Amino acid sequence: MPHSSIYEYVRHPRAAELRAGRPVKTSDLRRPRTDSWVARLNSKVGLRVTLVVGTMWCAYLFSVIALVALPSALHQGVYYVVVWLSSSFLQLVLLPIIIVGQNIQAAAADRRSEETYKDAEAVLKEAEEIQKHLLAQDEVIASILTRLERVAPPA
Repeated sequence: MPHSSIYEYVRHPRAAELRAGRPVKTSDLRRPRTDSWVARLNSKVGLRVTLVVGTMWCAYLFSVIALVALPSALHQGVYYVVVWLSSSFLQLVLLPIIIVGQNIQAAAADRRSEETYKDAEAVLKEAEEIQKHLLAQDEVIASILTRLERVAPPA
């Protein structure tokens, strides 16, 4: 009884996808998936505004703009100072700072994605090497079984 193969390896379909693609990055998701000119326009305008407003320079500018109204609020009383602080200063200044933070988090997520992708590629390569090793062992085991069957045929 010939033992040509003890195990038949079936490659997982995800391995081919992994070799063909690359990790998804935040910049990939900024492009609309539709061909609608309205969606493309909205995406471009939204991205441009986000890139401009999401800078610390914009936060500094908004701080100056908000501070222009502070003397007026101080003259009108505590209530107006609270209103100025919550509606003018915090909203104007925190918006760009939050966007800056989100951009930093997105860049970190992109880097983690890239590293995870590289890790998956390395694991895939190691698994391929293990498969080659196991196939080589299968051949040796089959050869040993064939020789044993010649010496002592099965009963």
